[in-house]
Amino acid sequence: MQRRIYGHATEVAIRPLDEEKAVQAAADLLGELFVFTVAGAAVIFEVQRSSRSEARKEELRKQELEEMKQRDKDLAREVELLKQKIEELEQLARGRGFVGLFNFKHAHGAEDGKAKPS
Repeated sequence: MQRRIYGHATEVAIRPLDEEKAVQAAADLLGELFVFTVAGAAVIFEVQRSSRSEARKEELRKQELEEMKQRDKDLAREVELLKQKIEELEQLARGRGFVGLFNFKHAHGAEDGKAKPS
């Protein structure tokens, strides 16, 4: 049938294959089939292993990113708290004048000392 499709002569006599050559061809076919199956399985195994490894790496990257975002939020809160404290100190300094700024430390130390014995 293939010969007709390609336009080759169909009247050619095809010799039958002797048994030894047939067994050898079958053994070669089975050997090659085995080799390609093992190679294909190895490739599939490596691809799956690589994808699992990449998934783990991606998960670690996501966790690190979340930790960095959380740290950024914590630092932003701390900066805001420090800004508020600075603002309070500036207001106290304005209220007491320039001299009050230098006496601020002593005044709080005296207040803390009074609070402790109670």
